[in-house]
Amino acid sequence: MDKYLEHVNQLIPIHQQVAGFNPALNQLYPVVVVEDEGMLIYDCLDDLGCYQFIKRIPAPMPIPKGVRAAFQLEDYGGRIACVVTPDVFDTPEGYVTILHEFVHCYQYETCEQDLKAKLDIAQQAQENGDVMWEIQHPFPYQAGAFTRAYTRFFAAIDIGDQPGLQMAREELYDYLGLHDFEYLVWQEWKEGFARWVENCIQQQLGIEENYGGLKPPYSRVSFYTSGAAYIDYLQTHEPHLVNDLRLLFTRMAEPLAVN
Repeated sequence: MDKYLEHVNQLIPIHQQVAGFNPALNQLYPVVVVEDEGMLIYDCLDDLGCYQFIKRIPAPMPIPKGVRAAFQLEDYGGRIACVVTPDVFDTPEGYVTILHEFVHCYQYETCEQDLKAKLDIAQQAQENGDVMWEIQHPFPYQAGAFTRAYTRFFAAIDIGDQPGLQMAREELYDYLGLHDFEYLVWQEWKEGFARWVENCIQQQLGIEENYGGLKPPYSRVSFYTSGAAYIDYLQTHEPHLVNDLRLLFTRMAEPLAVN
């Protein structure tokens, strides 16, 4: 038996516990374990209901230990997959992280590409050949005006202060400008939704929730937490939003129309 197959299949009962929670968790995606300079592909075939080792392929690039990502595999028909290193299997939180990456797989397959194509920041990045903009965009995380407005945004969400939330959102929109605000919304939607699902899963499984990035100094990871908090706030008013990712993105991108 392949040495990681048993570990990968331990995901099955965890997934079964939470699969009905949100459409993003309905499907099992391929899991890829990075080992040395290769990638071991495991996939769940419908007729068997469990993962199987499919094949080993060369890694398309150097992949660091601790990677947790979702990307397409050219050597596996262009399938979107969760890519991890073996240490992900060491803790229960690691399996929840795999499900976090499954959310990204779902986003990719349903609406991510269409939404991204409409962003001016993404269009410019494509024109410039910048394939890493989602990670490396020079956002003004440490600027005082941003830090103050974002801290007020967090505080307003925490106490359910709708006027305060709207004021902070408008202030962010005015200060950041088009590209930085688009980047903020994109990260809040993409990573924030995955973090929101992740925390809901951890709550259901009795695991401590993930609030990394909550306090200054802010970074891209802060958008995971703020996005999750904002989504949680929005869905208390419109519960269907978490089942309609296109509409959710629209709501999050409306700085002057917070409901």
